[in-house]
Amino acid sequence: MTNGKFITFEGIDGAGKSTHIEFVAQLLKQRGLNVVVTREPGGTPLGEKLRELLLHEPMHLETEALLMFAARREHMAQVIEPALARGDWVISDRFTDATFAYQGGGRKLDLAKLRTLEQWVHPALQPDLTLLFDVSPEVARARLDATRSPDKFEREQAEFFAATREGYLRRAAEFSARFRIIDSGQTIEAIRQELASILSGY
Repeated sequence: MTNGKFITFEGIDGAGKSTHIEFVAQLLKQRGLNVVVTREPGGTPLGEKLRELLLHEPMHLETEALLMFAARREHMAQVIEPALARGDWVISDRFTDATFAYQGGGRKLDLAKLRTLEQWVHPALQPDLTLLFDVSPEVARARLDATRSPDKFEREQAEFFAATREGYLRRAAEFSARFRIIDSGQTIEAIRQELASILSGY
């Protein structure tokens, strides 16, 4: 049995990535593929408990990064690695690129520390495809304000979102072979046409 593929959705809060996850999952299922949809932080019972702490409790920056990777290690052991070994395709709403963008870009944590954690937690695994939904912080903020009660990241100031977006774009430049940048300011229909085109190559 061949291994499955690992697809991640990334973008700042309000970029609209979550709107398209089920669409992509259905595209893949129509091809007869088994698809596992999951998210970070979270994805496991322990990970969901850590998610609540991470999104709502104040904590030291390094504690935040360590808990992100702790939740990720459990997620990989319990969900991602077994699914890929079965030949399933995994779609995750965020993965390590988010930590480099949020904790590294937005919060200014030393990237060398994040690289050390990345090498420890998943030295041999990177996504096969990362869909980065890119939008200006101003548009993202307007979308957030119109939708739901914000978590602690969504309450951050414009400078944080700008730095987080730059963190994502740096990561995309570093790993250009697996990243596809989607202009999330387009209509939903236009984005879905672009996603279908991208996925047709996988």
